[in-house]
Amino acid sequence: MHLGTRVTTVGEPGQPLAGQTVWSEHLDHGEAGLAWDWIQIADGVVAMANPLCVVTNLRLVGAHGEVLPARECALHLSRMVRELPWQDEVWRILQAA
Repeated sequence: MHLGTRVTTVGEPGQPLAGQTVWSEHLDHGEAGLAWDWIQIADGVVAMANPLCVVTNLRLVGAHGEVLPARECALHLSRMVRELPWQDEVWRILQAA
């Protein structure tokens, strides 16, 4: 579920539009959330500002219950982000502004 998107730079001359977006999921044991920064990289194109920097309250574990290292978590979190329609939400917010 999309919780919110905000624009932190409004496209001043020479500066691209940028901001943050936050998503969550209600699970049996509580809420899980993901947040990341985005940036407009071309007209009509937004991307994660840093695919290795997703903020979350999730703890990802391996097949044997071991906590996954940050590098491996980044890969899984990036895949989760790709599954979300977050770019559509960013554009909806930008067009409403």
